[in-house]
Amino acid sequence: MKKLLVLLLGLLVVLALAAGCGQGQQEEAKKLVVGATPVPHGDILNFVKPMLAKEGIELEVKEFTDYRTPNIALADGEIDANYFQHVPYLEDFCKEHNLDLTWTAKIHFEPMGLYSKKVKSVDEFKEGATIAIPNDPTNGGRALVVLEKAGLLKLKEGVGIKATVADIVEKKVNVKELEAAMLPQVLDDVDGAVINGNYAVQAGFKATDALVAEDAASEAADVYGNVVAVRKGDENRPEIQKLTEVLQSPEVKEFINEKYAGAVVPTF
Repeated sequence: MKKLLVLLLGLLVVLALAAGCGQGQQEEAKKLVVGATPVPHGDILNFVKPMLAKEGIELEVKEFTDYRTPNIALADGEIDANYFQHVPYLEDFCKEHNLDLTWTAKIHFEPMGLYSKKVKSVDEFKEGATIAIPNDPTNGGRALVVLEKAGLLKLKEGVGIKATVADIVEKKVNVKELEAAMLPQVLDDVDGAVINGNYAVQAGFKATDALVAEDAASEAADVYGNVVAVRKGDENRPEIQKLTEVLQSPEVKEFINEKYAGAVVPTF
């Protein structure tokens, strides 16, 4: 009888441990690690942390300071999703690096603007002034359209946001292509720079500081909305769907509008 009791107790302990392990695995499955550049993406993700916590999802925000690493980390399974880029950049990067990534929803648009520490209006740029722009094809084309809008150069007819420096047919300024993240840092060394919205905000610029900027109702706003990217096949994961849901909530729209005052624009 005593042996039977010992066996039963032992069995109960094993079952309790198994249940505990199962519960731990279940809790771990509800953790979501999302890569992001710090501003505004990291800010927005940190804002929705409490909203996801109420749904039983622990959100960990892993910050990156460049445009390359977050997609590699996502493809390698180091993170569950990332939030820092627009669709053209994602598609070009996946094609170049043979990655199997996709996206779930557009969250916001960051108008690209022309900034300067040396002049206060586009009319003050002298002939031959140097303007820096992003060196990646998708953002470089946008920057060239901004410079055309400013009257500082002219592009081939019809190229639009797909323009490259080879499409410049007339120019008042010289264009210098640099890594997007470096543009705020080189403003002391150039006459101006067309800077991605996230890096401009991170550098302390307001939307009103731009000498000229993309229109939030333009073609660029539709094409270059920033998205949540995931590995193909993960789009229907409950945690990913809930992340998308809270990022497109009225609370997030209000947060973006109040915090960034036009430098970041909700797309939903």
